[in-house]
Amino acid sequence: MKLILKKLSILTITFILLNSILKAQTSESNVDQKGFVIRIGDNAEDFYINYADGRKSEKLSDLKGKVVMLQFTASWCGVCRKEMPHIENDIWKKYKDKGLIIIGIDLKETIDKAQNFSKIMKITYPLALDEEGEIFSLYAHPNAGVTRNVLIDKNGKIVFLTRLFEENEFKEMIKKIEILLNN
Repeated sequence: MKLILKKLSILTITFILLNSILKAQTSESNVDQKGFVIRIGDNAEDFYINYADGRKSEKLSDLKGKVVMLQFTASWCGVCRKEMPHIENDIWKKYKDKGLIIIGIDLKETIDKAQNFSKIMKITYPLALDEEGEIFSLYAHPNAGVTRNVLIDKNGKIVFLTRLFEENEFKEMIKKIEILLNN
C-alpha cells in the first residue's frame, strides 16, 4: 500500500510539474517578437482607466465609437521620453479635436510620479495609472519593454501596434489615425 501511495505521489507531482511547464510554454508562444500578447484584428482588452489627473474613471469599452491610442509609458523610460513630445505635437494637438483619444498608461508608478512625469514632459493628453502592471499584461508580456502604442478603431478592434520609437513606423501610425478618423 505504501508503495502504491508513493507512486501516486510521484505521478501527481510529475503531472503538476508537466502541467506548469506546458502552461508556461503556451503563454510564451502567445508573445510575438515585439512582446505583444495581442494581435491586429483582436478586440482590445477591456480595463478600468484610472486617470492620474483625478478625472472620473471609466472603462476602455466606454470609449467604443472613438479612435483610441494607448501609449504605454513610464518616467524611467528614455525612449518614452523621446517619443512623448512627438505624440503631443504630431498626434494629440493635431487630432484631439477630430475625435482621437490618447491615453498614456503609466506603468508601475504612483499617482505622484505620474503627475510629475506629465508636468516634466509637458504633455496635455491624460496619463492613467497601471501601478501593478495589470493593464500592461493584457497587451504585452509582463517582462517586455514599455515603449509601445496600441491603436484601436471605433469598433474596439486593434488596428496598429508600435514598439519603441521608430520614425517610419510612427509616420505610418499617423496615417492610420487619419484614415480611421475620416471613416
